[in-house]
This record gives sequence, C-alpha cells and structure tokens, in this order.
Amino acid sequence: MITSEPTIKVALVQDSHGTAVSLYGAYPPFSGHGKKKQLSAAGGEDATVILRDRSGRTLARAKEISLFPADPANDFFSITNMRIGIRFHWERLQTLSFRGGIVLAAGPDSTVSIFNLTGLEDYLASVISSEMSAEAPAEFLKVQAVTARSWLAAMLEKKKMPRAAQLRGEDEISVWQDVNDHEGFDVCADDHCQRYQGITRIISGNVARAIKETRGVFLTSGNHICDARYSKCCGGRTEIFATAWEDASSPCLASITDGPGEHPLVITQTDAEAWLSAKPAAYCNTTDEALLRTILPSFDLETENFFRWRVVYTSEELEGILKEKSGIDFGKLRRLEVLTRGPSGRVSRLRIEGSLRTVTVGKELEIRRWLSPTHLLSSAFVITAGLNEDGTISRFIFDGGGWGHGVGLCQIGAASMAARGFKAEEILAHYFPGAVLQKLY
Repeated sequence: MITSEPTIKVALVQDSHGTAVSLYGAYPPFSGHGKKKQLSAAGGEDATVILRDRSGRTLARAKEISLFPADPANDFFSITNMRIGIRFHWERLQTLSFRGGIVLAAGPDSTVSIFNLTGLEDYLASVISSEMSAEAPAEFLKVQAVTARSWLAAMLEKKKMPRAAQLRGEDEISVWQDVNDHEGFDVCADDHCQRYQGITRIISGNVARAIKETRGVFLTSGNHICDARYSKCCGGRTEIFATAWEDASSPCLASITDGPGEHPLVITQTDAEAWLSAKPAAYCNTTDEALLRTILPSFDLETENFFRWRVVYTSEELEGILKEKSGIDFGKLRRLEVLTRGPSGRVSRLRIEGSLRTVTVGKELEIRRWLSPTHLLSSAFVITAGLNEDGTISRFIFDGGGWGHGVGLCQIGAASMAARGFKAEEILAHYFPGAVLQKLY
C-alpha cells in the first residue's frame, strides 16, 4: 500500500488536431506573472507538438513539451472547448482551468494530447466539486473524498497488473472500460474515470475541509486498498463488481439494500418486473429538489426521474440506434432477451435477435451504450415489446431504475444519509461492508 501522496497524470485532451491553451502566470520559459498568454497546440507531421502564440509564431517544437508553474498556488492554465460528458447525454464543450504542470505530447496522425500533473489531494478537491455540488452536506463530502481517494489508489495499483481478457466474438461481445485501457497516463478527466474539471468548479470551504479532515485516509480490506467504485443512484440496491467489469469479486463491494429494511435480490425476470415497477423505501429514492440542488452540479440536475424511469423506441428507431452504436446491422428486431442479471437487477448479458444477426452483448456499460443515442441511465431494466395488429413488433419499452453502474457508493443515497444526520464513518460502513478506514499518509 502507498505511504506518501502520489502525483497523478490526468489526460485532459486526447488525440486532438488543435487545441487552444491559455497560461495565467509564469510557466518557464514563458514569463509574465499575472498575465494571460494565449497559445495554440497542434501535432506536426514529424510526430512533434507545435506550440504557437496568437500571431502564429512557433514558440516550441518537440515530441513532448512540459511546463510547470513558477507559483503553483496561484498560476494556472485553461483549455478552450474541452469536451466533457463524452458520449453521455450531458456531453458539452466548456473552457476549463487547472493548476499544476501541463504536458503536451505528440500523438498519432499529427495530433496532440494534453495532460495535467497534480498531487492526489488537489486532484480530489476538483473531483469532489466536479462530481457533486460543493454545497453538499459536509459528512457526504468526506465520504466522497475517502471513496474517490481509495478508488484512485486501487487503480494505480491495478495498472501494474495484466489486463483481464475481454470477449469480441462473432456471436458474443463482452467488454468494459477500466483504467487499464489507459496507456501513458493514470486517469482521464471524464466520467469513465472520475469527473475532473480542475479549478473551474467552485471548490468551497466545505470541500477543502473534507479533503483536509480525511487526508491520507483510505478504505482498506486486509492488506489492500479497496477498489471503491461509486455512481449516482443505485435504484434501491447496490450492484456487484462482476456485473460491470471482469468476472472478479471484491470483499468491499457486496450488494446491499440502500435503506432501512431488507429487499430481496433482483435476479429473475419476475423479480425485476416487481422491483422496477415499485418505488421501495431507499436513501436514494428522493424527490427533494432542495436536497438535490445541494448534491448535484447544474448539468446533472437536468436528469430527472432517475430512481425509476421509462424509455420508449419504435422498432425502427431502436434498429437504427443499434446499427449506429454497435456497428452491426441486425435487420428487423425480433427479440431482446435478458440472459444474466446482477443482484440489483442490472443486466450484464443481453441477447439481441434480428432477422440478419443475433448477438449477445455485455457488460453493463456496453449494453447501455448500444441501447441509446447516448447511454441509458442504467442497465437495470425490463423490456416490453408492443405489437402491431399483425403481430409484428411496433415498439420496445424499457422500464428501468437507477443512474449508473450501481456498484459501491450510491452518491445520492449517501448524501441523503448525511442530510439525515449520519456520520461519514457510518455511511462508508453502510456502502462498503467489511472495509475499514486506515490513514496511510
């Protein structure tokens, strides 16, 4: 396990043909304390990065260019039109600012990638403010700090291990995204790792206190840091690791009921129909708009009805979506069959039968990606086929629950617990049974 605070290399922009960067302060050899220096970075045909000023004059050209602030506490840089929420329904372009070092590296086909070098604790301050509102309950912010810190440390260790085998066959595809997909950096800045928007998000006093009070504290089990996953809303029961990632188990990631009382596991089709047609008592089952405004950033507030939701497609619409997202022409859809569910009802294997092809797809995120122009909110759903008078399928109805993979910490549930007076230690014990808190630096 780690014994000192690590430096994190975060990918901000990957394989771009041109990106505008502004430096605020002195980044030797570029001077000018307090002044803004506007630059453009692009990839050259000779596998180099070309850094130019506003007039187009070349300032530097190399395979990799690293710049570090003279005054790390005050100097920062900004990236114009940085894409966030990539391929999710909240995807958009924003200008984001970051402290720490900036590395510009040449990529394939005359592209450039941009990375941020920052300490783990500074990274966490941004993650917490980017993932959730900085005005969320203080005990919840501590929970988020410990969870995100633990996940990242576990991922740094996991990157040293061989990548688990994924399946891409003629009749079955089972894939997932994880940090081992990244080469040359530790994490990306988007939701597929942890949402990281630098100092652009308001880092409140509450966030700073949560980081300070939990500094170096991790969830551990045995001699290992817990792979502490989290998502927005579990839908009433959390999921196990293997539903969303490789076929492995974690003692820290059991499926638990998110609330008082106990609800049965949601394994069969009958279980799922009953579970997803109900709205059981759960910490994440809240419509308290005032509470949600203190939890969620503004663009996440655009997502409504996340505890239970419905999506309806005509058969032609879904056929088009599947062809675009999977690259497979299924022809006329004949049947969608759930083959495997996790204990929260989330689907990990789905059989898609068409007139031209039949393919089984997994896991959780890939299923969500195939079934929506962006992503379904979760893979906890039941499917109903609407029929025409002649018996052919007219539409597909998805009745679902939850927002995200549902593994580990349920963020909305945890924030609701904090608002009810639970302490950070109690909330972490609820979502990560068997884990213990340990201060490692």
